[in-house]
Formats: sequence, C-alpha cells, structure tokens
Amino acid sequence: MTQNASGNREPSLQSPAASLEDRPIGRILVDMGKLRPRDVDRVFALHRKEGLRFGEAARKLRLVKDADVQLALSVQFNYPYLKAGQGALAPELIAAQEPFDQQAEALRDLRTQLLLHWVNPERRVLAIVSPDARDGRSYLAANLAVVFAQLGEKTLLIDADLRFPRQHRLFGQGNGPGLAQVLSGRGGIEAAERVVYFDSLWLLAAGAAPPNPLELLCRVEFARLLEEARKRFTIILIDTPAAARGSDAKIASARADGVLLVARQDRTRMADLAGLCRAVGASGTPLAGTVLNRV
Repeated sequence: MTQNASGNREPSLQSPAASLEDRPIGRILVDMGKLRPRDVDRVFALHRKEGLRFGEAARKLRLVKDADVQLALSVQFNYPYLKAGQGALAPELIAAQEPFDQQAEALRDLRTQLLLHWVNPERRVLAIVSPDARDGRSYLAANLAVVFAQLGEKTLLIDADLRFPRQHRLFGQGNGPGLAQVLSGRGGIEAAERVVYFDSLWLLAAGAAPPNPLELLCRVEFARLLEEARKRFTIILIDTPAAARGSDAKIASARADGVLLVARQDRTRMADLAGLCRAVGASGTPLAGTVLNRV
C-alpha cells in the first residue's frame, strides 16, 4: 500500500507519551503464562553473562517465542494488539493482529502523514471514499482507526455505508441500533460502542438497513452527530458506500472536514477516479490525501 497525504476525558491532538507498565518484561511474561517462574533465574544468568536483553535471552534459551516477547512489550508500552485468531476481530484487521507486518507499517506511515499534514483542532472528521466496491475502502477505514487508537488518540469509526455495512463484522460486534437509528432521531452519539480490545477506539455501526439511506444521510441529524463527535473524539473516520452505488459517499464527504480517496491497483478505472475527484471537489471538502491499495 502506498499513500500521499497533504473513555471519557477530553481528547487532545498532542500525541501522548508512551504509558509504561511498572512490571518488568520478565514479570509480564510470567503473568501471561509464557514463562515459568523457575526459568527466570536462567534467563537472568544469560542476560548478565552475554549482555542480552531479557527477551532476547529468553528467546535464545528457547523458553519463549518471538511473538510472546512482542506481546509482552506491547503490554509494557501500552501498545494494544491481539494475537492472530484471538477474540472476534476479522483477519482483515492487520493493524490489530499483525502490527509488525509490512501492511501495518504502511498504515502507520499514512497515520503519520495525516497527523503531520492534515489533522488539527479544526479538522477531525475524515471521510474514506472510493469509486467502486472491493477497492479496500472499509479495510482501510477499519485499520486506520486501529492505528490511531494504538497511538492513544480517542478515535470514532462511523459506518455510513447503510446499504452494505461491514464494520460491525470486521470488529465482531452486533449491528444493533446504529447510525441509521441515530439519523432517524432515535439516539445520539451514545450509540457508539467501545471496541473491547482498545481503550481509545469506538465504533458506530450502520444499524438496521433502512429503505432510504441517502435521505437519512441528508438529514440535519448527521451534521449534529458529527458536531457532537468533534467535542468527544480526536479523530472521526467515516466509512462510506462505494461511489458507484449512489450519492451517499458524496453527501457524507460534504459533511466531513476532509476526504481520503482510495483506489485499487489493476481494478480502479481512471475515468471513475477522476469523476469522483471532481465530485469531491464540487462538495467543497478538501482532499486530505490519496491511497493506492496494492493488496
């Protein structure tokens, strides 16, 4: 993937310092059940003899695996992620389950570019748009939400694809009352649910499929929802329907502070991409960046 980008406290746009665990890594490995207490002295002996880090010494003695040490370090430095297959998250959530993968590194690079060149107190709401289905739009929105949450930024992901929603499946949550119900006047920002594995990540699912998705997105309730979200969250990401399926993405983009445009290599037609760029420009919402999805 390549890109080009120009809880209940009040969020801050300053990236927080790493929150360090008081427990040493050896104690964390023992508490996780990855290292037996009687083996700690052996690890320390090799650690002192060869000047290795504790985790390196434990790996050299074949008492733990690389993945065990990485997980313990994530606990020590408050960098949340899950082991592959753990919990109800879908495998597509690379940033949550394979944070040291090349794709996860590309996502962190995109996050950095957005923080340096786009995010500020007046720009918090980012719509993720693409010309067609299967461009990787929902994949990108979900993983980008995870990497912002891993940074400690209070993040809200809104599934505004009221036609073919996916975010509730990716995060293993029910598709109960969600955005559709909020826009119908039957709820507010409290309908967003915190993703259980991440202290800084909330998801507002699409909710029950309505017969009038475009009309709902046009309602003033959507603007009110985003205004309330701006008060509570540092980053608000909106997953939109494919532009080919109607005007929903254009309406959602017009409510946002910026648009991140997604194209897929060997799939997206240049004419469709150019048309979407023109539509985004006509809405008055600035283009925050573009992403070429190569997977």
